[in-house]
Amino acid sequence: MSACAPPHTQHPHSPTGPAPTRRRRTVEGADLSASVAVFLIALPLSLGIALATGAPLQAGLVAAAVGGVVAGRLGGCPLQVSGPAAGLTVVTADLIHRYGWRATCGITVLAGLAQLGLGCLRVARGALAVSPAVVHGMLAGIGITIAVAQLHIVLGGSPDSSVLTNLRDLPAQLADPHPAAVSMSALTLVLLLAWPRLPGRAGRLLRRVPAALVAVTGATATAALSGLVLPRVDLPSWRSHALAQLPEGPVLGVVAAVLTTTLVCSVQSLLGAVAVDKLIASRPGPQSRVGRSDLDRELLGQGAANVVSGALGGLPVAGVAVRSSANVKSGAVSRNSTMLHGVLVVAAALLMVPLLEEIPLASLAALVMAVGIQMVSLHHIRTVTRHREVPVYAVTALGVVFLGVLQGVCLGIAVAVAIALHRLTHTRITHEEERGVHHVRVRGQLTFLAVPRLSRALHLVPQGARAVVELDGSFMDHAAYESLQDWRSAHTARGGKAELTGRRGGIGTAGQTPSAECRCRPWTPWRDHRSCFAGAGAAPAGPDDGRPAGRELARGISSFQRNTAPLVREELARLAREGQRPSQLFLTCADSRLVTSMITASGPGDLFVVRNVGNLVPPPGEEGGDDSVAAAIEYAVDVLGVRSITVCGHSGCGAMQALAGAGTGGGSTPLRRWLRHGLPSVARMAGDRGDRPRLAGREPADAVELLCLANVVQQLAHLRAHGPVARALADGELELHGMYFHVGEAQAYLLGQAEEGAVFEHVTGGVHRGEGAHGPVRPAIPRKV
Repeated sequence: MSACAPPHTQHPHSPTGPAPTRRRRTVEGADLSASVAVFLIALPLSLGIALATGAPLQAGLVAAAVGGVVAGRLGGCPLQVSGPAAGLTVVTADLIHRYGWRATCGITVLAGLAQLGLGCLRVARGALAVSPAVVHGMLAGIGITIAVAQLHIVLGGSPDSSVLTNLRDLPAQLADPHPAAVSMSALTLVLLLAWPRLPGRAGRLLRRVPAALVAVTGATATAALSGLVLPRVDLPSWRSHALAQLPEGPVLGVVAAVLTTTLVCSVQSLLGAVAVDKLIASRPGPQSRVGRSDLDRELLGQGAANVVSGALGGLPVAGVAVRSSANVKSGAVSRNSTMLHGVLVVAAALLMVPLLEEIPLASLAALVMAVGIQMVSLHHIRTVTRHREVPVYAVTALGVVFLGVLQGVCLGIAVAVAIALHRLTHTRITHEEERGVHHVRVRGQLTFLAVPRLSRALHLVPQGARAVVELDGSFMDHAAYESLQDWRSAHTARGGKAELTGRRGGIGTAGQTPSAECRCRPWTPWRDHRSCFAGAGAAPAGPDDGRPAGRELARGISSFQRNTAPLVREELARLAREGQRPSQLFLTCADSRLVTSMITASGPGDLFVVRNVGNLVPPPGEEGGDDSVAAAIEYAVDVLGVRSITVCGHSGCGAMQALAGAGTGGGSTPLRRWLRHGLPSVARMAGDRGDRPRLAGREPADAVELLCLANVVQQLAHLRAHGPVARALADGELELHGMYFHVGEAQAYLLGQAEEGAVFEHVTGGVHRGEGAHGPVRPAIPRKV
């Protein structure tokens, strides 16, 4: 048994034992409750989207059921919920107007076949290359079109297929509204907006019921009790349900229709899968059972769903953001929730027809109109404004509204390409002399097209002069880089000085003497920082150089504010808003040479770090223990919900040296009392030689290194004795890892399992192999990409 493995606990991924099989055959409660929540949202929205497209209302239920069962079973994003989407409303309505309903179903089948072909070609990630401004503009244009059309039904009228016609007829419709339809629409909108804002504890309980269901149910009940006469849902018999047929008409027109449907379905589904991955990663608790999306498989699943939906007379199918978000937030853990929601839709379509036929059409129209308005997102507008892509967004949105989805998207892509070319070709390069220093300023992207102008500006710098090249852009191609480096090498070889800077400070220097500003890496010790300021040939300042002790700290803070804060401010602001959600507890020594963020390649919000002398974990309940470590463990496991705890020791540990030399010694100082928690590690080191930990490929260098390794193993044993850790391990929600860092070699080792004793295996830049305390050994630390 591994030194880190809890006793009588089987590895959760073990190939033996019936537990994994039993888990696959059962539906967990989280999936069941999530499927009900998604079903309650999908039912009214599916009917409303079918109404907005002009299709038979059963078509929305067919698409919802097929999207749940087929796309949910075959798709590559387990928690994404597919069905009739608001983003497809305009496309489908236009197809019905041109070709009729049955031909539209045939076009849906052809679009599904096209998606299957694209999935087989594995081009799914190519859709992510489309500019977000184009996607947001497309959704905004579709939202505007939906809102304008549904406003006519909200007022008691009937919309036209043309947006311009709907806009032209809107004043007359406003002048002659239908009181019953307006009142039910207003009630629906009020409930839809007010329900998520209910205050207090009762409000928190009530908000668990979807606002869309409450709004439609409230309007339906009010209309029934008051006896209002207004159009309601009409669900004909399933015996007369129309199935698909091949479209008739010009071949180019049909091809364009299929391409449009394929484009919108695919892009919306793939972007939705990426968004679902982000939602899963951000929710608290372990996510080990929910893997990242396979976008090519997702495209295949969406294609299969569209083939089946179109063949059965349903609307086109795509991933739906509202339902997917509800699925994730409801705690779904597998694709079972998505499939169950589809089964519930089938049951409702067969058993709840009398209830569904009581829903006022005006209520459904108000619901879909609200969805359309929400598609014009202020957050998206702020994002494209910050990235200077407003023209792309505006052209795409207006093109979708007035010309059509495919035409609007093509216009948006054309504008995005034109803007990118403009930014690449329009680079401003200036040369100025200020107080004997020659400044060459480059504004814009530095490509091969700007190399001739860059060379002319650089040749204006006299030999032997000091030059500063300021680069204000986010891109430099190879030709520009080579030209700049060749000039700098030649200039410095002739006795000149050259410095390259960016908008946020220096990015590189060259010359005969170092710059007066320190440009050391952020993890370089302060004593080496002082050597940078001292100039070439100066000896590093020592601790007794007479400088005030606080100057290094103040200088480091100043450097952070100047160079690092602008780069991390946005990420820290997000963490400040959302709170910390680390997935790892990292317990290590307080040694100043152990920089956790550097050796784990982690950033803000990644690690919950606990440091103490000797990386010790006092056993719970021990007299003279330390509650601060236990409190940190309890907080990390029970409150933050970390999924992994790593105990990290290191070479040359002063605490281990003291223990290996003379134990805790006499007396009762705080340090000696604390080091008593390391005595079990000494006992482990002195035990059976076959059980002693070792490093892969070699024995420990000396007794201190052996004790450092034994201490990591022993502290993991202490860790398992803590109640929160024991419970999480028993539930399979937590992993324990041991780590050893050799400071002199800058080499990390992870604790693995061998036939005899515990082995620390070194981590390389490639794949790390071995067996750990809870399965295959792997770095327990998130890596920044």
